[in-house]
Amino acid sequence: MPRLHSAGELEELRAGILSGRDPDKPCIAVCAGAACHGLDSRSVLSACEKEVRKPGLKAKVDVRATGCHGFCEKGPNVIVSPGEICYFEVKPEDVPEVVAHAAKGTVLDRLVYTHPETGEKAVHLDEVPFYKQQTRVLIGDNPKIDPTSIEDYIALGGYAALSKALFEMSPDKLLEEVKKANLRGRGGGGFPAGLKWETAKNAPSDDKYVIVNGHEGEPGAFMDRALFTGNPHKVLEGLIIGAYTIGSHQGFIYTRHDSPQLIEHIEKALAQAEEYGLLGEDILGSGFNFKVELHFDVGIFVSGESSALMRSIEGNPPEPRPKYIRTSVAGIWDKPSNLNNVETWANVPEIVSRGAEWYTSIGTEQSKGTKLISLSGHVVNSGVVEVPMGTPLRTIVCDIGGGVQGGKKLKAVHFGGPMGGSIPESLIDTPLGFDELATLGAPIGAGGLLVMDDETDMVEVARYLLDFLTSESCGKCVPCREGMWQMLKILTNITKGKGKSGDIGRLEDLTDVTGVACLCALGKTAPDPVRSMLRYFKDEFEAQIAGGSEAR
Repeated sequence: MPRLHSAGELEELRAGILSGRDPDKPCIAVCAGAACHGLDSRSVLSACEKEVRKPGLKAKVDVRATGCHGFCEKGPNVIVSPGEICYFEVKPEDVPEVVAHAAKGTVLDRLVYTHPETGEKAVHLDEVPFYKQQTRVLIGDNPKIDPTSIEDYIALGGYAALSKALFEMSPDKLLEEVKKANLRGRGGGGFPAGLKWETAKNAPSDDKYVIVNGHEGEPGAFMDRALFTGNPHKVLEGLIIGAYTIGSHQGFIYTRHDSPQLIEHIEKALAQAEEYGLLGEDILGSGFNFKVELHFDVGIFVSGESSALMRSIEGNPPEPRPKYIRTSVAGIWDKPSNLNNVETWANVPEIVSRGAEWYTSIGTEQSKGTKLISLSGHVVNSGVVEVPMGTPLRTIVCDIGGGVQGGKKLKAVHFGGPMGGSIPESLIDTPLGFDELATLGAPIGAGGLLVMDDETDMVEVARYLLDFLTSESCGKCVPCREGMWQMLKILTNITKGKGKSGDIGRLEDLTDVTGVACLCALGKTAPDPVRSMLRYFKDEFEAQIAGGSEAR
């Protein structure tokens, strides 16, 4: 493919791709996301590719391997277009029937979704309960593209936002649009992205950096990988736009070393974008130069913390720096460095293409747009969910998630991974929002939502989370290294029936000290799970301590 030298050439390429495709030709999209991959969707894909090569079928049906479709619980998933006919738990032996029905434009009834209680069937994606109450702005294209094909992304309008940014909008205008959209960081803090961009843009330096934080190391979080693996060009396009806005000519993608599929897709996206003239020198003939390097973590949780991540990119041990040093002013090699997570960057092309007014029409007054959620735990329908901010948690857990497994009652939901918090079933009607959930002690974090049934031992959950964080602490500061260990020791004793009078008071004191005195976000927020559980489930702590005392 010759390098694109202008916005016009990009549009000519897009028109050429679309003219060579028949929108009415059936296409079987086989999910190759992590969950379906683990359920051997590769065999389903191979069977589909073999089947369509048979005489009379090759010209009638296409097959595409895609990223995550979202409904992980029911994999391997297959979606047949046009019509977005959904098939679940597909096996290789089902493939001949799937292909035959796709070729005829009919439905294979036995593989469509069947409601477990009513027996009602749902054929099309927007009829399936898991999908029908979602607003899939970011992940909705996953079933429509091969993530290793830049042409699939371009066919759906990919890189049009970049073209608009380079030729129709100045950096100042772009910054104003992102600020008007009130895009808040999806990595955990919810800090306004536009303000962060503005700080880096105005910082006095000729060298500036932009970074994608694709580390996603917290247990129960898999939405960034689903998005980045399934549609890497959307994230890359957002990064390039951000770089142009800030005045950066060097970007970094920081991700996990142990996700081979993700790495492969990112590397292919970078190579393709450079080949097509969307990365590198003089992008689309605009005069803007931008390059991206891919870096990997060293296998520890704290390397996803912003300043630790930047030290890792420098080639240093990933140890956090004091927070009074603002990475937007002095980050990588002490140069202004703007870091956002995968989901934040993916929102940027949507905001540029559709405008801030469109974006702010979704969500609440303080939390705009949609949010990706990793839904897991004691829930019927686990998977990756995308809903507008402001959606009640009940809708996510009960309507989309199908409620609690085994007909049990809901006890609590936990947001934010090991550094998040738990809230009881009585607060399940709380709207999904940065401020609303932070006030309750269960900040959204990156978006991992764990559902717990009424048999869950909340003291054991607190102990488990502290055990993870204690193991992952870099040990650089005393309050984190010693404070978390002491909390873990107390919690372990309580779960073993060795709790003592005064343990709850000691836990409360430790949460206060570590929350104030620790160096980085890991240490400062490590007490949050314990704090939230003492707030809502203190009676369980008291009962276990009392029970242990009686047994002794």
